[in-house]
Amino acid sequence: LGLRPRRSAEQSLPLPPMAMPEAKRQRSEVRPTFAPGRVLPSACEPFRWSRDFDPKDPELKRAFDQDGYVLVKGLLDRDELRRLEEAIQADGGIVSHAHGRDDGMGRLTRLALWNHPGRDVTGMIARVRKVAGTMSALLGGEVYHYHTKLMMKDAFTGGAHLWHQDFGYWSNNGCLFPDMGTCFITLDKMDQGNAGLQVIRGSHAMGALPHVRTGAQAETEPQRVAWAKEAGLEHVRVEMDAGDALFFHCLTLHTSDQNHSDRRRWAFLVAFNRADNNPVLEHHHPRYVPLELAPDDAILDPATPLVDSAGKDFMDPQNDQSVERHRRHSFH
Repeated sequence: LGLRPRRSAEQSLPLPPMAMPEAKRQRSEVRPTFAPGRVLPSACEPFRWSRDFDPKDPELKRAFDQDGYVLVKGLLDRDELRRLEEAIQADGGIVSHAHGRDDGMGRLTRLALWNHPGRDVTGMIARVRKVAGTMSALLGGEVYHYHTKLMMKDAFTGGAHLWHQDFGYWSNNGCLFPDMGTCFITLDKMDQGNAGLQVIRGSHAMGALPHVRTGAQAETEPQRVAWAKEAGLEHVRVEMDAGDALFFHCLTLHTSDQNHSDRRRWAFLVAFNRADNNPVLEHHHPRYVPLELAPDDAILDPATPLVDSAGKDFMDPQNDQSVERHRRHSFH
């Protein structure tokens, strides 16, 4: 964004109301409009993963920079999804680390959260080229694993997430620059019927927006969200099939409703930070740790253990201090 010329002090100071001509005073009280608004280029078409998929494809980067996200269809295939589900449900697997998060509106979303990928199936999903390599290309440099979450919006009970930017939380962790992003992988078919993700396309270009505390969550100032829509930014209700992945920028506004349906909506989210954006504060997520990349077939490799919690640094649902440490940051 270019810098606007600075106004002189005389230009910056408004006239006292009594000194302002009546007609001008009336005009100043009219609520500003955004017509004709900002017209964005058409939304980019989804990409599809294949063995020939190139994370460094310039069109992928162009789409990410324009829309604030890219959708990659079929990033995980049926066998990889099956193995991920087995890892989640196995004894000692991810579900055993789940904690119920109250949305402040009477509903609960279960989540499990860990800081380091580890070397098991869930860790390999964060390490493989089609996930970590893609995010590195989109963010323009080496990335490291910031944390992973399994978000479990169960049928009839899943809680809501208010409009927010992830950087609205992460900037408070000492991350100075918005060189961060999330790979959001659905384990189930996701649409608005089961509280699918919603985004405001192009909102990452608005920069870091003020957030206010609303119950247990940090919410983007509602007026800013309203202005974004009035200015012509598109409110997109994302629909995804199981195994699809949405790579989105940490400044992209997003939200999701409570799940009133009879279908669960589970999602696997891997957050990345660029290596040269090492947080200046010690906090509940890791500072820079080099990420050892893995080939795409590592998820199904028989040598990859289904479950191995060693070194993953889970949020412990049985430890009040551990939970509170993450609750203070709304589990971001």
